[in-house]
Amino acid sequence: MTSTGIRLHAPAPGWAIAADVVVVGSGVAGLTAALRCEAAGLTTVVVTKARLDDGSTRWAQGGIAAALGEGDTPEQHLEDTLVAGVGLCDEAAVRLLVTEGPDAVRRLIETGAHFDESSEGGLALTREGGHHRSRIAHAGGDATGAEISRALVEAVRARGLRTIENALVLDLLTDAEGRTAGVTLHVMGEGQHDGVGAVHAPAVVLATGGMGQVFAATTNPSVSTGDGVALALRAGAEVSDLEFVQFHPTVLFLGPDAEGQQPLVSEAVRGEGAHLVDADGVRFMAGQHELAELAPRDIVAKGITRRMQAQDAQHMYLDARHFGAEMWERRFPTILAACRANGIDPVTEPIPVAPAAHYASGGVRTDDHGRTTVPGLYASGECACTGVHGANRLASNSLLEGLVYAERIVADIAAERAADGLRARVPVPVPDPDRPAYPLLAPESRFAIQRIMTEGAGVLRSAESLAGAAEQLQRLHAAARDTLDEHGKTAEPGVDTWEATNLLCVARVLVAAALLREETRGCHWREDHAERDDENWRRHIVVRLDPDRSLAVRPTDTADFPPTR
Repeated sequence: MTSTGIRLHAPAPGWAIAADVVVVGSGVAGLTAALRCEAAGLTTVVVTKARLDDGSTRWAQGGIAAALGEGDTPEQHLEDTLVAGVGLCDEAAVRLLVTEGPDAVRRLIETGAHFDESSEGGLALTREGGHHRSRIAHAGGDATGAEISRALVEAVRARGLRTIENALVLDLLTDAEGRTAGVTLHVMGEGQHDGVGAVHAPAVVLATGGMGQVFAATTNPSVSTGDGVALALRAGAEVSDLEFVQFHPTVLFLGPDAEGQQPLVSEAVRGEGAHLVDADGVRFMAGQHELAELAPRDIVAKGITRRMQAQDAQHMYLDARHFGAEMWERRFPTILAACRANGIDPVTEPIPVAPAAHYASGGVRTDDHGRTTVPGLYASGECACTGVHGANRLASNSLLEGLVYAERIVADIAAERAADGLRARVPVPVPDPDRPAYPLLAPESRFAIQRIMTEGAGVLRSAESLAGAAEQLQRLHAAARDTLDEHGKTAEPGVDTWEATNLLCVARVLVAAALLREETRGCHWREDHAERDDENWRRHIVVRLDPDRSLAVRPTDTADFPPTR
């Protein structure tokens, strides 16, 4: 691994603390890792961008997938995952997920998470898109993520783990040998720009969630600005498969100019029997796939988009009036409330829906223990690319991946501590006053990036649209770079400028990979290359950041990932 030597333009740390492990993020992946680290006797610090319970996990409605039902097996779960991933899943990684998943869910229940039960007293399991079995465990009807977040946050607080809330992670610290030595971060809400500090640790776990805010309309919260992926790129780590952004098919349509986080209408609504219809009430997914509305998400999103194009419509409808009021109130209270808050009553009328950016199937490239290409740096959850999701994530596999791979990361950290005395090794970060800074963008650039990405790299893509997006993003990058390099000036360091800069970084990678992949596969849909091309493109696209701040983009030789170490 060769470091880029690049950092964000930021003040030098004014304070520092030390730990064995620093976990960045407080969703299911981050808090599971933190709790397992504490149980292994590792001094752990959790850094989170908002409050502990404010990550993406709490917004997850549908549930968590695992072979827990009668007659279901990990092998069947494996097969459904591989089909959804369209030839790009790492089968060994998926096998780990589905075989270790059931026990990981049971440990989550032991931690305090309460899932809905059937009338017989066992877990109430439902189906979602791409699953041939009912294997989705849910909580509070459609509030699974909120319940998981509640249980993990309570466990973290009960065990007294040190947490730093309202803190934006900035850059990775490394020692003289290029190994991880901690992170720099900025504590927000102080009303000044001197909140930068550092956590020194020989192991860093990135669990920073997604990057949905790179698009104008998304189901992701406002904090999902790709911070972990951008940090990893600046540190010299490789990222992969970033072109595979999953657009959730059924997001509540709030109008053509709606921006930011949009209310999700869970796939579980279709799992319980809701139908997709057009304005005339015609079901249009029947006949397009054997599972109709329960086809994998990329197929449903494409079906909706095609129908919208054919009818020159801005949205389609999800019809679940036949559920009745009692079922809506019992099974989907969160969605019911969100719809009614926006003037829609799903008990009496169809719900207007359209696809919106939802989940990044790619991210920081890892092995089966979450190790990246930078020694001591791990990644888990949505910011990671473990190989589990391939070209399209199977519904409700994300929470399970966060559980399983967080546990595997901690097992590796604990094994390394036992082997070479991790606890006794106090990392000494290399001073970096002369490291080149990554130029910062003005805050308003965020909206320009979202517009560019929505128009050029959304559900429908082509060489023309992607080239246009790449050119516009490069202009933003070049203007900031030249201002810094030629005049020594950049935007004022702060949360809004750091977030905009991170968004531009991940947007450039996404567009570069999407432009290179000349085929349609999974959730990457190229209008000018409408067919899947296994001969040329059953492989991954790996990207890293070069020291001159340009992108090095290359396809792998095969569908297998090269080793990280």
